[in-house]
Amino acid sequence: MTATGGAQLPEVGDEVSDGRALAIVTDIREGVVWLRADGREAWPADRPDELTVTRTRAQRIAADTL
Repeated sequence: MTATGGAQLPEVGDEVSDGRALAIVTDIREGVVWLRADGREAWPADRPDELTVTRTRAQRIAADTL
């Protein structure tokens, strides 16, 4: 998935930051990126094109934190 400006959008399993908190991308349904963080219900990302991938799913697996 590619954002409008050519930046890569996060994929399922990636750890992302929205500038306020870290979350995990749990699903992408009909183009809507769903996030989950410890102690919170899943929520749709307000501006998925502004999310920053802090660790990919592969990096999380390699670090044994998945």
